[in-house]
Amino acid sequence: MNRIYDSVEPRVMDDDILKLAVGEQGPQEEAGQLAKQEDILFKDVLSLQLDFQNILRIDNLWQFENLQKLQLDNNIIERIEGLENLTQLVWLDLSFNNIKVIEGLDTLVNLEDLSLFNNRISKIDSLDALVKLQVLSLGNNQIDNMLNIIYLRQFKCLRTLSLSGNPITQTEAYKMFIYAHLPDLVYLDFRRIDDHMKELAEMKYQYSIDELKHQEHLRQAQLEEEQAWRVKLEEYKMAFVEHLNGSFLFDSMYAEDVEGSKLSCLPIVSKLLEVYKDKFVIICLNIFDYGLKQQEKRKLELNTFNECVQEAIQENQEQGKLRIARFEEMHLLNLSAIREESELLIIEKKIVECSEDISALFNVLMTLEMQLVEQLEEAINMFERNITDMVDMFIENVQSLMAQCRDLENHHHEKLLEISISTLEKIIKGELDEELPDDVRAVSTEGRAECRGLQIGARQTGSSPVLWLT
Repeated sequence: MNRIYDSVEPRVMDDDILKLAVGEQGPQEEAGQLAKQEDILFKDVLSLQLDFQNILRIDNLWQFENLQKLQLDNNIIERIEGLENLTQLVWLDLSFNNIKVIEGLDTLVNLEDLSLFNNRISKIDSLDALVKLQVLSLGNNQIDNMLNIIYLRQFKCLRTLSLSGNPITQTEAYKMFIYAHLPDLVYLDFRRIDDHMKELAEMKYQYSIDELKHQEHLRQAQLEEEQAWRVKLEEYKMAFVEHLNGSFLFDSMYAEDVEGSKLSCLPIVSKLLEVYKDKFVIICLNIFDYGLKQQEKRKLELNTFNECVQEAIQENQEQGKLRIARFEEMHLLNLSAIREESELLIIEKKIVECSEDISALFNVLMTLEMQLVEQLEEAINMFERNITDMVDMFIENVQSLMAQCRDLENHHHEKLLEISISTLEKIIKGELDEELPDDVRAVSTEGRAECRGLQIGARQTGSSPVLWLT
């Protein structure tokens, strides 16, 4: 199933091999010979044939940025690599090599025809980027799992598939399974698929196909939802308000607050925390809405600036074209007059006049260019001033809103401290009726001294009071 190293030394693709291949495959007539004498521009090469070269590793192809067809069959290549820059590739032949894993194809978004015939591949995967794939040849490999067929359902353009010579072909109903699960396929193992057989296969696997379509629909809906969320998140980031349209900020503040979660079992603390959270989220939503509105204003300012720039450039160009057109009209008349004139002095005078007209046109065009520069500088300065004012106002107002969050936090901590101290005193006096967890009851016998110390510490740090000792 794989090629064996022969007596020839394994080779790596270097510039010498590539230049030789390009030269041999180029035109052989006189133009081709002249081209060989010049430096070969790999970026202009559209097709490259490197079969039977005993190549072990794919390398040095980064310059072939416009390559559309690459033939690397009948070598001893072990890995698919070095193809990242070949984004224009349409046809790729890697058959008769020693490849075990499909990889390194993520950038080949234009690939339509892929041959991996006669390798050592056991799994079909890592082809997701090949959305235009029409022909896939994987015959004479080691594929033995029918789930590989399910993977190929995502390739809506796939019309030709070859799997002959794989263990999977020995599976019962191999062809019927493929007919049913790849309904758009036209050719399988070099034979056209009979429409009647395809209908029978669809009837045989109807239940599993329906279930598969349902799962695919759910996945597609989830992907679209995630994509929509990513787009929204980028929009929110541009407005500097990401994760502020809900309780994310509040929840993240208390996610690792173990002591705070223990205190929630104290009398009325859960209600206090709920009120605190509601008010905090309202402020976050205010920041979120304000940020989006300000972002729209900045977008409008940017669009206005771009429109002003384009209008200034277009108007300037129109004036320049008009002056040039007038000059050309007069210049043609002057040239015609010079040709018809026989007096040398008059001819010389008209030539001087033409020269003066050219200088005058030059001065007019330079004046227009300087006017444009001044207009653009004025527009840029005005745009910078407006954007700076908007940003300063945005920062000032957001800081004011965030100050409200800090005030809420301080108020909440003061109330929490009062409840905690009151609860601790009741525990010490044995007056507490509610049942509390042991770790909350594990307080110091120095009750009041500890309370006083906690009160001072909480005021200094602004943190949740911890009313137990470990």
